[in-house]
Amino acid sequence: MTVNFANIDNLTIPAMHEATAAQVLETIEDIIAADAIEDTWACLTEFCAQMGFPRLFYGFTNFRTEQSFGAAEDFLLLSNACERYVKPFVEGEMFRKAPMVRWANTHTGVQSWQMIADEIAQGKLTDEELSVVAFNKEHGVTSGYTISFQENSTRNRGALAFIGPKGAAQSVADEIWALHGRVLQMVANVAHLKITRLPHYGTRRHLTERQREVLAWVGDGKTNQDIATILGLTSATVEKHLRLAREVLDVETTAQAVLKAAVQNQIFAIKP
Repeated sequence: MTVNFANIDNLTIPAMHEATAAQVLETIEDIIAADAIEDTWACLTEFCAQMGFPRLFYGFTNFRTEQSFGAAEDFLLLSNACERYVKPFVEGEMFRKAPMVRWANTHTGVQSWQMIADEIAQGKLTDEELSVVAFNKEHGVTSGYTISFQENSTRNRGALAFIGPKGAAQSVADEIWALHGRVLQMVANVAHLKITRLPHYGTRRHLTERQREVLAWVGDGKTNQDIATILGLTSATVEKHLRLAREVLDVETTAQAVLKAAVQNQIFAIKP
């Protein structure tokens, strides 16, 4: 699980200004040019703050099943909310019980957080979900919108929460979204597509250059002896690198290691 946060806390409701074409184009160009997740995230958070959503929370997994989002160590989680909010929300895995995360896991598109108030009024939220709502309220996370991105695999799931100004009513977020919603969706989708094409590791150790190299050769159909000849190593050394790669990726077989490293863009990636 990878988490970035910033001490964005004392937030006020911004002045409402329509995004200019130049702002949008510049942001998209910067996202396209970014060669690291951190740079992409910085472009997205800066633009969304200018549009009226000063805090974001992004999550992505390649290992979703019908029962879970996969191992927490493999999540990519990004937020520019303050540490006092993000640490308990993430480390305590409160996000798993958040109503909007539940919605995002089974839907694609955009959803107003008015859904939460509606479900509270209808008595639909569980006690665990109500506790998350209460925690959010304590930290001024009271309004927003969520995008659940369209994916090309049933194992993938990505979503982005646009968090309104601290303590603001949902009507404030609705007003911001009415003015900027289409542009925010477009920029967020471009950022999501970029982020998912860049290498990410969760909180696991990184593969070494040699481990990535031998996994890539296995992915190309080479045997251990072939790889040893190509790299000028012994077969035993090649197997050692493969074993260590399996340990880093927390998988049992080399085939699983190649697949996991590939979907996380750790092998076959073009170096910037």
